[in-house]
Amino acid sequence: MIPEKTMEPSWKDNIYRQREELARILREPLALLAAQCAPAWGDRDRLNSILLDGFSDIPYCSNLYVVDTDGVQISDNVDNAGLKAGHYHRNRAERPYMKEVMPAWGFLLSDAYISLSAQWPSLTALQVVESDTGTLGYVGADFDLRGLPVTSALYREPRRWRQVKGDPAIRSTLFQQTRTESHMDRNMQKALSILEELLTERGIFQCQIHFSSSQAIVWTIDDPLRYRILDHEVLRDPDICLVFPLRPYPADAVIPRTEIPRILDAMRALRIVDTTIYLRTASINIFNGTVSLTFSCDGSHYMRYDEFLSKGAAFWSGTAT
Repeated sequence: MIPEKTMEPSWKDNIYRQREELARILREPLALLAAQCAPAWGDRDRLNSILLDGFSDIPYCSNLYVVDTDGVQISDNVDNAGLKAGHYHRNRAERPYMKEVMPAWGFLLSDAYISLSAQWPSLTALQVVESDTGTLGYVGADFDLRGLPVTSALYREPRRWRQVKGDPAIRSTLFQQTRTESHMDRNMQKALSILEELLTERGIFQCQIHFSSSQAIVWTIDDPLRYRILDHEVLRDPDICLVFPLRPYPADAVIPRTEIPRILDAMRALRIVDTTIYLRTASINIFNGTVSLTFSCDGSHYMRYDEFLSKGAAFWSGTAT
């Protein structure tokens, strides 16, 4: 049984922590630069000089500039090569970062967006420039996401049950279709026995089974970055197991070795439980501890293996009482 982790961080949590750390790094040097820009406001040459001198103090910055309160640029761009012509008087008012609400503390780290010039993910930090009369404008600093450090751990896929709806066109014609027997259907027991051997004895840690097109895609512990496609002819021939060397079942696998046959048998049952609503594809990842199911209605489910095993075919067909 996999212990439930109700507070496991999501990808959104990881993004928040990453942005929080970037803001902590950037806020102070941009505030100092904005304070220097205030006395030079309206003087293009002086602003350019201040940005050139301060560029190296802004970590990971790709472009630095100053805009007025209308989003019109009143300096040139500064990058690591110096002044960059062609941006003076550029109107940035329609860019995503100019449309976000500036926090009361005068510093904004924008959401990521696709840059106009390079067409890759970027974000912008804006720091308010103030004088005794009020807000003059903003110092803008652009950052290429490729140049930013990753300060948070790679997020883990949550183990809660997730359902994803598929193509509406397929769902609308669901009751006009009937399952057609595939090569794998006619050879189901042998095909699943071969996949069981590969998963439990031959170093396969992920297997994606396409029942309707009669193929399986597998990933091996020895060569995890490349997949292998096993078509219906391969899945009829137990000799394929000789191609994959014997490997001990991983001690850190979340799915116990003894549960693999039960999972495959439950998938077989969902394939034949009904001629209209039936399993089209399924996958097993022994390290994630999850299975995925995609049915003829094009709806997909991602769930813990033990939760999957607790549901019978009647549950999925809607006949459970």
